Amino acid sequence: AFEFSINSSLSSSSSCCSSSPTSSLKCVCQEAFDKAMKDAGDQLVVVDFTAEWCGPCQSIAPHYKSMSEHLDNRNVVFLKVDVDEVQELAALCGIKCMPTFQFYRHGKKIDEFVGSNKDKLQEMVEKHK
Repeated sequence: AFEFSINSSLSSSSSCCSSSPTSSLKCVCQEAFDKAMKDAGDQLVVVDFTAEWCGPCQSIAPHYKSMSEHLDNRNVVFLKVDVDEVQELAALCGIKCMPTFQFYRHGKKIDEFVGSNKDKLQEMVEKHK
């Protein structure tokens, strides 16, 4: 499992993505999000649509990060999107409030829920992986 973070820190490289040795990606463009979806193949992709100012988002963030690092979830791709930094992507995905967790397989949304319910998040990951 890896975590994919989309933010606004632009790098000097010509690519919109930069990867670190921890396999965490920081991206600023729609293309990077699309590539992550494509590269996931038939793996479950969980996307956390979040915001810095969102209290419930911040309260579930450590749990989401922990899930992304858990060995049982090594075949699940965990993505994180800051809706304030990538507003077009949030709009495209129909995000109305945060946190919203969307679940994808083969690039198609298969499920979604809104809120910072740790048990529900765990249940949804288990259901779809």
